[in-house]
Amino acid sequence: QVQLVESGGGLVQAGGSLRLSCASSTNIFSFINMGWYRQAPGQQRELVAVITNGGSIDYADFVKGRFTISRDAAKNSVNLQMSSLKPEDSAVYYCKAYSYKSYWGQGTQVTVSS
Repeated sequence: QVQLVESGGGLVQAGGSLRLSCASSTNIFSFINMGWYRQAPGQQRELVAVITNGGSIDYADFVKGRFTISRDAAKNSVNLQMSSLKPEDSAVYYCKAYSYKSYWGQGTQVTVSS
């Protein structure tokens, strides 16, 4: 049973930073890819950033240059460093792992005040 647990969300002022972490119960390198998604109220869930098991990375255009996805092999986690946060970045952020089946974490709330 794959379990993904996100942490690090919270309230931050515009221009600030937050670091999200997704701890996996399964070796993160066993997945084809892992990524971060977000969902704001009334909006569809959207991709923020993804990293493949080979290390390839892709970002949504709206976070390029501001967010960085990375892996921590020692902690078996995938992280999302978010900088220059904007109010429109406010959402529930979800971790997803994919290996011919998708696994989701429970989400962590990020609120950016103006």
